Amino acid sequence: MLDFVVCVGGIYVCFLTWSTMQERVTSATYGEDHQRFRFTIVLNLIQALFASVIGYFYIRVIQRKPMLEMNGHRWKRFFQVAVYSSCASPFGYMALRYINYPTMTLAKTCKMVPVLLMNKILYRRHYPAYKYAVVAMITAGVSAFMLFKTSSKPAKGGTLAVVENSLYGLFLVFINLALDGAVNSTQDQVFVEDREITGQHMMCMMNLCSTALMTLWLANPFNPELASATRFLYTHPRALIDIGVFALCGSLGQCFVFYTLANFGSLTLTTVTVTRKFLTILISVFYNGHRLNGKQWMATGLVFAGIVLDVYKKQMGKRQAQAMAKGAGKISAKSDSGNEESMLGRSGKRVVSSLSKERAAATRAALERVAKESDAVASRDLRRRRMVNVAAS
Repeated sequence: MLDFVVCVGGIYVCFLTWSTMQERVTSATYGEDHQRFRFTIVLNLIQALFASVIGYFYIRVIQRKPMLEMNGHRWKRFFQVAVYSSCASPFGYMALRYINYPTMTLAKTCKMVPVLLMNKILYRRHYPAYKYAVVAMITAGVSAFMLFKTSSKPAKGGTLAVVENSLYGLFLVFINLALDGAVNSTQDQVFVEDREITGQHMMCMMNLCSTALMTLWLANPFNPELASATRFLYTHPRALIDIGVFALCGSLGQCFVFYTLANFGSLTLTTVTVTRKFLTILISVFYNGHRLNGKQWMATGLVFAGIVLDVYKKQMGKRQAQAMAKGAGKISAKSDSGNEESMLGRSGKRVVSSLSKERAAATRAALERVAKESDAVASRDLRRRRMVNVAAS
């Protein structure tokens, strides 16, 4: 339980800092010309490169373990995850052109649904009934909290509102969430198929494959993004510092993410990340003095009820597993003792049988000696009687 708490705390601290730096990098202006850093593929490339290096450092220096021996199947699996991960992010950025940010956030908070569905569709993985209830409660609670949020800004009407909330934008969000679900479900399947792969191996190799894919994309001579980003960072060195802090916090956060993924599963990880967003909203509300209406408090209670249900069911499952393990141990001990007794009984019978055979042989030898002695006595008596008869005649 302690390692789970540490993982949750690490995810919260690292990714709260990471999200702050991400907002600064993508929205802040740099230099006297007030330019913004708009090169998202380069940003993702730097993040993946940092994560791969830190993952390798963690395995080799901290854990002091050898790197994973790669084969064709493992490379295929890691590149599969990298392709899903690299393709998911652009759809999210594209969706923001057609829908507003609250709608995007609302869709992102429902990420547990595609994770569960992709596990079900791609890998035929089954979950207990309470998992579906937890997903439904948390998703409904967060969605209701966002929908019932009161805003002091006047709503935009007309064509702009239609464009911001268009079905095409929601379709792009759906693709983004489906790819995210494919990433998480494929990672789960990799851990199930290959027990030698740890969370740190996944972190290092997946990000290495992502780095290779994005480098190939940026090296395309028809793509000017890499050259433009290089010129921007050369003329605005402050942005390079912010990007470095952003990549470092994201990489450290991924250490906790992949440890949680390998030891507790993708659905638990998604629950942690979604509740982190929800708690961030609550902290923002109380810190800025905002008020929650009654419907939002009900939604808050629904989310925390789902979290409590998930934790309670997991603890009950662990206790039942421990009880079953203890019962199996007792049965095994009894069977072992019974086997020992049966073995002793069989050996005892063999000893008794061997002893009875030895006694029977000794008895037969004694009887034979007695018979020989009696025959000798009888023959002497017979010779004596003959001698007496001869003398009498």
